[in-house]
Amino acid sequence: MKVVCPGSFDPITNGHLDIIERAAQQFDEVVVLVTGNPQKTSGLFTLEERVELIREAVAPWPSVSVEWWSSLLVDYTSSHGVDAIVKGLRSSLDYEYELPMAQMNRRLSGIDTLFFFTSPQWGYISSTLLKEVARYGGAIADLVPPGVAAAIERKWGTQGTD
Repeated sequence: MKVVCPGSFDPITNGHLDIIERAAQQFDEVVVLVTGNPQKTSGLFTLEERVELIREAVAPWPSVSVEWWSSLLVDYTSSHGVDAIVKGLRSSLDYEYELPMAQMNRRLSGIDTLFFFTSPQWGYISSTLLKEVARYGGAIADLVPPGVAAAIERKWGTQGTD
């Protein structure tokens, strides 16, 4: 079974990796799909940087690949033989946000969305919160893969990686 884990991943966090690793244990093939989000007008990393950082982070799992997509998710799933969408849920707020999208995707293409609950140690992490903490010098190195911590340090100096 082939699944896709879509998201903006700006940047990818250990919470994202938790969901991706668990999906890789359950399914034959996992595609981490970096997508554009029209509600996020500016990002820390370019699309190319995000894809490269994710490829580095998922390298230990041979069944995981990384691609990018800038159109409807269901167009990708239909044209690439994807059986299901995998999303992580941190809280009921995530569920409220994700449910309408899952229902629309099902209506448009018949594809199901499978929800994985985030492991408790990562449940409070979001890319948005992480960027805010890092921007003001907070320590984030234990919340992201090493390559991401190094990339943030290169972007913003030594802030956020102590």
